Amino acid sequence: MTYDLVILGGGPAGYRAAELAGHHGLATLLIEKNALGGVCLNEGCVPSKTLLQSAKLYDYAKGESKKYGVTSASAAIDQKAVIARKDGVVKMLVSGIAAQMKKNKVTVMKTAGTIKERSKDGIVISADGQDFIAKHLIIATGSESICPKIDDVENALKTGFALTNKEILSLTDIPKTLTIIGGGVIGLEMASYYQSVGCQVTVIEMLSKIAGPVDTEISALLQKQYEKKGVTFLLDAKVTKVENGTVSYEKDGKTSKVKAEKVLLSIGRKAVTTGIGLENIGVTTERGAILTDDRMKTNVAGVFAAGDVNGKSMLAHTAYREAEVAVNTILGKKDTMRYNAVPSVIYTNPEVASVGETAETATAKGLDFTEKKIPMQFSGRYVAENEGGEGICKVLLEKGSEKILGVSMIANPASEIIFGMAIAIERELRAHDLQKVIFPHPSVAEIFREAIF
Repeated sequence: MTYDLVILGGGPAGYRAAELAGHHGLATLLIEKNALGGVCLNEGCVPSKTLLQSAKLYDYAKGESKKYGVTSASAAIDQKAVIARKDGVVKMLVSGIAAQMKKNKVTVMKTAGTIKERSKDGIVISADGQDFIAKHLIIATGSESICPKIDDVENALKTGFALTNKEILSLTDIPKTLTIIGGGVIGLEMASYYQSVGCQVTVIEMLSKIAGPVDTEISALLQKQYEKKGVTFLLDAKVTKVENGTVSYEKDGKTSKVKAEKVLLSIGRKAVTTGIGLENIGVTTERGAILTDDRMKTNVAGVFAAGDVNGKSMLAHTAYREAEVAVNTILGKKDTMRYNAVPSVIYTNPEVASVGETAETATAKGLDFTEKKIPMQFSGRYVAENEGGEGICKVLLEKGSEKILGVSMIANPASEIIFGMAIAIERELRAHDLQKVIFPHPSVAEIFREAIF
């Protein structure tokens, strides 16, 4: 059977591409070997946010609410109920995606698909013992957790002592101690949750700071606030061995051990490009990811790649946009992908959000800029809702033009307002443009105007 479009992978890039293609009348086949929604919906973004919401409510109930004049007699966390709610949220959203596929007349196959060859009619895709012809192909196979090269780590995974992002989101019993290898987004969000629910958490990070590319000062503030809550951070430390009950690491030339009931492996993710037949049609990869241009085209005519598989920006919202660009290109509509205004959020408590350049990246690129920094206490709404909060907001402006280059902040609810600055950067707005925008008062978003003016 011949399809206008075949998509390998049903994660954010895959299902968004299928929805859009189907809506525009393309005969579309979506092949996904696991559940629709991919890692983000089933094992990542959404499940973690349901847990973090429970943790936030628990933090308030067990004491933080007293700051606001509200007291409760007792508070308890029911981990099994938390996980059951998480599963319910995931199930509902997966069902919603399935409904969208049906609405847009997308054929969905729950099986593995591989690229077989190129024929005179298109690209041959093999799935479930059948061959399909694709006039166009979008590869959206996503990413998977990196398994670090650490002694005994594979055995630790087999025994359940070591966990990946998938297993940590389904624990029905809270461990007394948890050691997290990697201080990036996933590691910090899980540190946030398990610390809140009563687990003693240790984070081991090879770099000298947590939170990866986040602004250095904001990274230090986040670390300081979580150290106050009881999380231990071991920076500039390299894990050397994981064995039942302990994690060995090297720091400052010395080897030490940390006791742990469970260990989370959270050192990053890699594109899934092996075993799908890329070599059969000559798709070019670099450092394990598929090379694409600004229209999501690969080096092979009619073949596109979107989402984590191209390794450009491994975020669900980036994947959505890449999928749109790929489908629009197939439809003959002019569209290009830009990565200069992709927002990033760490859903800790407080949240960290950024978009565009940081002082470090702007300096590395040789940009001439000024940095405006302001405490979040300049926002009346923030003060009213964040008793004792120590947030800050930074805005980078290009010297001369005063074009907005980047924004970084640590505050609640940063995740809900950072999009405004993403629009400003995407549209290349300048300071005087923002001055003409009327912000609702009181709102936390007013901090952007306060920072600049």
